[in-house]
Amino acid sequence: MTSSRKACLKMGKFGLQFKATLENVTNVRPVGDDFRWYLKLKCWNCGEVSDKWQYITLLDSMPLKGGRGSASMVQKCKLCSRENSIDILRDTITPYNAEDNERFKTIVQFECRGLEPVDFQPQAGFAAKGAETSTQFPEINLQEKDWTDYDEKASESVGIYEVTHQFIKC
Repeated sequence: MTSSRKACLKMGKFGLQFKATLENVTNVRPVGDDFRWYLKLKCWNCGEVSDKWQYITLLDSMPLKGGRGSASMVQKCKLCSRENSIDILRDTITPYNAEDNERFKTIVQFECRGLEPVDFQPQAGFAAKGAETSTQFPEINLQEKDWTDYDEKASESVGIYEVTHQFIKC
């Protein structure tokens, strides 16, 4: 394997694709720089996958070894001790809309060095708005993969169902 190929394997961008069935809502999105992206991460060097959920936010910034900038999280692998990092790419955060219904759509990208995300657990911190109204739903928790409410302006139920995800290499 060439050294440029090895360097390529040590760094990459991964997109988190979100899929759900939306009922009378649109613009499903994470809210705020303190939104917690709960991930399980896999070390590229030894294949170790974290057993606990770890979260990163846009507010997190840790220096990379050797003064090469910063990342949302820098950690040593528990098994092989390699230093790995992951950074949220702020400009890639995109809402999931009614027209995306029941299709995978990339809602955020992560720049990874030495690791990759392998699982995502949506939690609290999402928001949405009524598809036909301006009703805001500011506190949505997707931990159970389903959420329901009622839009008073439209006199109809609203919901987000069957939340699932996958990661893609960008």
